[in-house]
Amino acid sequence: MRRVLAAVPLIFSVPFLIFLLVDLVPGDPARILAGENATAEHVASVRAGLGLDDPVLLRYAEWLLRALSGDLGTSYVSDQAVVDLITRRLGTTLSLVAFATVLALVVGLTLALVATLRRGGLVDRAVNSLAAMAIALPTFWVGLVLVAVFAIALPAFPAYGFVPISDGVGLWLSHLVLPGIALSLLPAAEITLHMRAALGEALRSDYVVNARARGLSEASIVFKHAMKNAAIPVVTVFGYRVSEVLAGTVTIEVIYNMPGLGRLALDSVQNRDVPVLLAFVLLSTAVVVVVNLLVDLSYGYFNPKVRA
Repeated sequence: MRRVLAAVPLIFSVPFLIFLLVDLVPGDPARILAGENATAEHVASVRAGLGLDDPVLLRYAEWLLRALSGDLGTSYVSDQAVVDLITRRLGTTLSLVAFATVLALVVGLTLALVATLRRGGLVDRAVNSLAAMAIALPTFWVGLVLVAVFAIALPAFPAYGFVPISDGVGLWLSHLVLPGIALSLLPAAEITLHMRAALGEALRSDYVVNARARGLSEASIVFKHAMKNAAIPVVTVFGYRVSEVLAGTVTIEVIYNMPGLGRLALDSVQNRDVPVLLAFVLLSTAVVVVVNLLVDLSYGYFNPKVRA
């Protein structure tokens, strides 16, 4: 409960920083919305209509009161309710983030387990080298390479767009494979390295030696005892990587022309569409806070001492 209460001011203080930063960015939203050939009187009228002449604190207070009632305002550009814009694009980003997160977990844990059980061998060195390479490769570059190879040279997957799951699971997955791989590469590599180190240390601990002396099977030792204890640092890293995946959707959705929240956030920055940008920041902050709260709660499952 203390963590939940501490998260509330954090969720609403981050949008306030966005208010301040938007005011520092060169350019005038009213000028952008009025058009290049607009007169000074028309620009002033647009600015007054949007309330941009009010002080930052007053604008933030008004936005906060509306946000607490569920009203995130109206887009400056499209004149649509921000809640409707977010809702229409939320499914695309959630699908991409969920696919990339699950893929990163499956690949990272599998490679870490294989490398640990073959510690010091060729497989272990290969996994370490591949993980180091994956960490060094920029996400946007990986996304472009995947498009060039698997969508153009070898047309196995779609190069752009998104199809909802209601149109078919196979078609939905086919549009997520390439962007999901590009987005999951870095977190998968980090999970691999952290789990390999933690699992290797756990397998050398005294309780594992005692478990082997008692005649427990190797599978029971690895999956029931060692991996559970090794998961604590990995879960911590995973919490940070979820926010990293969420941030990476901005570039990936642009590369693959996916109508998601990342693309919407980029458009809102370019057009100085402050209400849409604030809604994206608020949602992103809430997701990161919730994920980190779940990570803290998971420590009680992995380590009984925390529960005490």
